[in-house]
Amino acid sequence: MSGPIQTILRRVRRGSRDVVENAVSQLFDAAVQPHGVADSGEYRIDDLARLAGTTTRNIRVYRDRGLLHPPLRVGRIALFNDTHLTRLRLITSLLDRGYNIAHVKEMLSAWEQGKDIGDMLGLESAIAGSWATEKPQRMPLTAARRLIDDDAGFDRLVSLGIIRLEDDEHATIVRPTLVEAFAEIRQYGVALDKLIDLHERVTPLLDQISAILVQAGLEEVVDKINPGAAVPDDVEVAQLITTLVRFRTQAVTAVGATLAFSIESQVESTVAQLLGEMIEKTAEAAGE
Repeated sequence: MSGPIQTILRRVRRGSRDVVENAVSQLFDAAVQPHGVADSGEYRIDDLARLAGTTTRNIRVYRDRGLLHPPLRVGRIALFNDTHLTRLRLITSLLDRGYNIAHVKEMLSAWEQGKDIGDMLGLESAIAGSWATEKPQRMPLTAARRLIDDDAGFDRLVSLGIIRLEDDEHATIVRPTLVEAFAEIRQYGVALDKLIDLHERVTPLLDQISAILVQAGLEEVVDKINPGAAVPDDVEVAQLITTLVRFRTQAVTAVGATLAFSIESQVESTVAQLLGEMIEKTAEAAGE
């Protein structure tokens, strides 16, 4: 990581608690303003969707679910304002972070009632977001061993951090989706040892991809900060946090689509090669 980036991160980190708390607080404050507060923009639903990076269908869903305040009606035209735009961006950000609509509504309602952002999200969530695609599952140790059904494999998963032993009686499946995938593939007769071997081979490659993507996202954010200036104001920091959150979501989608396409191409090529070899062997046998 380059020197200017490290300098910026150190500066932000030193005041991260106050800066991030204030940033998220200000974002929530703007999002829950009651309709009628003076706003600088008026938008039709199509314009609002474009500015917020969402769809008109989503906006209607959020209105029906009570997440967005009603628009101003001028005849048959529904006009939204900057309060709607700020709130909509916050809703989109929270949904991208893994919260569902019910949770978002609950958090917005709690904020309107004066609850502290730290109580609702926690500082860690405010900074990094609830990005985890896998939620760890704690269970009795006996249940975890029964789930894996392979003592040697269980020990390897523990050593890799996929399973964490809490005490003599409990364990946490840190990567439940991965363990579930292993279980599905094992039904086809693939040994757990082979699956773990594959995981160990693939993980460093995925880490390299992740490092490239995260660096790209970081550079995109840092480009918006002047290294010689003071730490940006709260609103700008909140916008930068939102940028990183949305970058993560789109990066995962892009990599997933690329990986799926690559695997499909490899499978098609492999199947074609196998069929070709079978046909060739059949022809040779018939000619004997």
